[in-house]
Amino acid sequence: MNHAKGDLLTIDVGAREAKTTDIDGVLSTFVGGRGAATKLAHDRIPFDADPFGPENRVYFSTGPLQHSQMSFTGRMNMTGLSPLTGGLLSTNAGGYLSRNFVDTGHSVVEVTGASDELLAVHVRDGGDGTPVVEFEEVSELAGAEVPEVTEAMRERHGLESEHLATVGPAGENRVRFACVMTSDSRAFGRGGLGAVLGAKNVKCLTFAGDSPARVDLPEEIQSEIHREAATTDDIMKRQGTTNGTEFINDEFGLPTRYFSEMSFEGVEGIGGDAVEEKKYKTAACSMCAFACKLPTRDEERGVETEGPEFETVMAFGSNAGVDDVVDVMISNDRCDDLGMDTISAGDTVAAYLASEGEFGNAELVHETLEKVARREGIGDTLAEGVARCHDELGVENWSVKGLEFAAHDGRAIHGQGLSYAVANRGADHMYSSFLSLEYDGEVDPEGLEGKPERLIERENRQVVRDSGIFCAFASGYVDDEARATLLDADFDDLLAMGDRVIELERHFNNRRGFDREDDRLPYDLPDFEAALDEYYDLRGWNPDGTVPDGHVAGGAGGVADD
Repeated sequence: MNHAKGDLLTIDVGAREAKTTDIDGVLSTFVGGRGAATKLAHDRIPFDADPFGPENRVYFSTGPLQHSQMSFTGRMNMTGLSPLTGGLLSTNAGGYLSRNFVDTGHSVVEVTGASDELLAVHVRDGGDGTPVVEFEEVSELAGAEVPEVTEAMRERHGLESEHLATVGPAGENRVRFACVMTSDSRAFGRGGLGAVLGAKNVKCLTFAGDSPARVDLPEEIQSEIHREAATTDDIMKRQGTTNGTEFINDEFGLPTRYFSEMSFEGVEGIGGDAVEEKKYKTAACSMCAFACKLPTRDEERGVETEGPEFETVMAFGSNAGVDDVVDVMISNDRCDDLGMDTISAGDTVAAYLASEGEFGNAELVHETLEKVARREGIGDTLAEGVARCHDELGVENWSVKGLEFAAHDGRAIHGQGLSYAVANRGADHMYSSFLSLEYDGEVDPEGLEGKPERLIERENRQVVRDSGIFCAFASGYVDDEARATLLDADFDDLLAMGDRVIELERHFNNRRGFDREDDRLPYDLPDFEAALDEYYDLRGWNPDGTVPDGHVAGGAGGVADD
């Protein structure tokens, strides 16, 4: 099996020490990316760890495909104990960081401990296999926004944004949905891992080197995929994920005014055509010829950003009652600079608008974002996320396991609703992407009959994607046979690996108290309890949603922390 190459680099920012460990056994079993990082996190983070405590660890990791020159591979993974959900969580980001990371010679970088001073941590290759890690005190960057940190690293070290993983003010202030930014506008978005780095007093990590390990991948199939990515006429290249906004609004459901409605009368002002009108050039992730990114600007109001994508259009558009794409662009840009997940930030601000009767007040949205990132006034309450602040606001709790909902409405596409409920990281649409089966008509959107089995296959498949690592948008260009060929494995064996990763996540969360009662939605679905029973039974889990004793051997096959 092709798998990521390189060692585990452990950085203790409290002791300001670094060491390397051979993890080839983990990589050969779990491929890389999310798979390898989940195994390491499961075995090395204490089950009773405080997400903001020094015992929590975050993992940056790549897969074998980040050693290629192929389209759809400019991504990397981040894993840790989430301060938003309280469970194990993985998220990934595009951009250009992954190749600079690979060039350091490491496959996984683990950050643990907590520093007394605000740090920039610089990871270099030593040229002889010896890691070079430098700890730079950067107290003068306290409170700095993401572009300010980039400028400082450029001036001091000649490093550009694609070398950096940075937290903004939100991460420093432990906003529970703070993200980690790279390339200034690409985010390790969901679950608040930026707040974990903030709690460790790490402002940024930088990666640069010239010692990539070699992974042999078949050239012919890489060239074919790259050629198709470059030559296809795909609306995604013009409108990104916003291309389906109006279709979804009309045919299925677009969360509107803090989930109180399922269609938005102002959708034309924030949909794909509106976004495309503001797009002024093309952009891509590393090595990718598909170029689906959305650099946008509005000269009249002086905003330039990347996006918004569909989830942000929902969170700061329809769900906030805002019908002007420029207002959504401003919200998107401020979240990037402040370092916050646009989905959670938008949903939480929408909850506040609901409590104040202020839907459509874009100026209040922008003012509130600033307060959230700095925990000022009402922002201190909202920085905790919907699950923790909804009672105080007097609104419903639109979250699962503490994670705010993505745009694809499970009240209309029931399989995706079930996916939100059982996903180990909560209401995240990328955990299974079951939505694509229901939007395309491959599966009837209504009802849950027969869906648990399909859902399990989809969840396992997305682990393969996130461990490879493939971009989610590769699905139309890289089929199962191609994935198996690239990873030199039988695809069923890859799905079995995915199953093990899902179970590791579930077992870790079980040990932290999660069970069936956490697999809940704020709305009813037909035959939901029966579908849960079927899902657990097919997974081989207990009826209460826990992994049976003996299914997961803690530490077995992992790497102990010396």
